[in-house]
Amino acid sequence: MVRSAVNAPPLRIDAVTGADFPRLAEVWEASVRATHHFLEEAYLDWIRERLVPEFLPTVSLHAARDAEGRIVGFLGVAGDRIEMLFVDPEWRGQGVGRLLATHAVDALGARALDVNEQNDQAVGFYRRLGFEVEGRSALDGMGKPYPLLHMRLGASIGEHDTCS
Repeated sequence: MVRSAVNAPPLRIDAVTGADFPRLAEVWEASVRATHHFLEEAYLDWIRERLVPEFLPTVSLHAARDAEGRIVGFLGVAGDRIEMLFVDPEWRGQGVGRLLATHAVDALGARALDVNEQNDQAVGFYRRLGFEVEGRSALDGMGKPYPLLHMRLGASIGEHDTCS
């Protein structure tokens, strides 16, 4: 059942431990399947194999948890960059993404990110939060033909429309 923003239980953000990695992988896959329709299945398989052992340990991970402590979204930050932000599809549209992005900016000092150009929803989400496109790459970080937009925070998140 999808929860409305008005009736959604309070969420908390905290650091992630290795014990949370299986849930992060579940959220990652569900989120990517709901939003990254342009990715080939073989590429998803390649990423899935490397997600837990290689990619998650390289970033500072923080999770949004519901009242029962279940992870409903997470983000990974390295330096001043949001390297990943994924929300369980059941929680999309309920402020989880905004909560995580705001945490990344306010608590972790994130000011930049890359987003797949073909992921229109994510591009719009980050624009509404005040991120502006400052460049483009024809290839993603793994050298695959999935163009990236390089975005940087141009204004305060709090000054923009509410979104998730």
